[in-house]
Amino acid sequence: MRAIIAWILLLPSALLAAETGEKLFQTHCAPCHGPKGEGGRGANLAVRKLPRAPDDAALAAIIATGIPGTQMPATRMTAEESAQLVRFVRSLGKSQSAAVPGDRANGEKLFWSKGNCGQCHTVGARGGHIGPDLTDVGARRGPAYLRTSILQPEADIPENFASYRKLIYMPDNYLRVHAVTQDGKEITGERVDEDTFTIQIRDDQDHLFSFRKDELRELRKDWGKSPMPSYQGVFSAQELQDVIAWLASLQGAL
Repeated sequence: MRAIIAWILLLPSALLAAETGEKLFQTHCAPCHGPKGEGGRGANLAVRKLPRAPDDAALAAIIATGIPGTQMPATRMTAEESAQLVRFVRSLGKSQSAAVPGDRANGEKLFWSKGNCGQCHTVGARGGHIGPDLTDVGARRGPAYLRTSILQPEADIPENFASYRKLIYMPDNYLRVHAVTQDGKEITGERVDEDTFTIQIRDDQDHLFSFRKDELRELRKDWGKSPMPSYQGVFSAQELQDVIAWLASLQGAL
């Protein structure tokens, strides 16, 4: 009987903590991760396992310090607020999300054929390397974000790559660059990596080049531009939904 009374007395504080966790999430996390953690500019958090945060301590550390080189910022909050937010984020992945409607098999076929998406994107061991690897895109991005990315690829260029940054922490920036060597050779493609003295570029034929910057006569960077074309009008409404259903099902190693 005492245990029941104690549970009843503690129930309001537990509900309050859950409510506070949700409010913190909507304030700090939802703009990037979606109101239900379904993914957007930020990763999909409504999954059973978070690759970067295998336990609560790791998740709390990411909330506190962010992830350098990405759009995940550090967040200042008390230890109690952090604990409440961690609990709420964990609750998002406790129930399996409903499958995205659409014909996945047809979506996969369209991806490799009509869309010719594999020319730039890798899925598993297949595809090109100019664009982002999509092998686990369903674990990182929600269906609404995938739709926008396909129809309006420049609608949400990552802030890291929309303006000049002296330091670059991650290679997956896909910034369009044009380089001219001292002997007049022109290379146009995607920046793979860059530091103070060198830059690596992958051209549209999937050839990789590495240059010292003092070897270049010209180096132009198209900040805020996506090399991906819009697929508006390429797929019918049903075909687009099928492609999104397939991409949303990609959760990792194939």
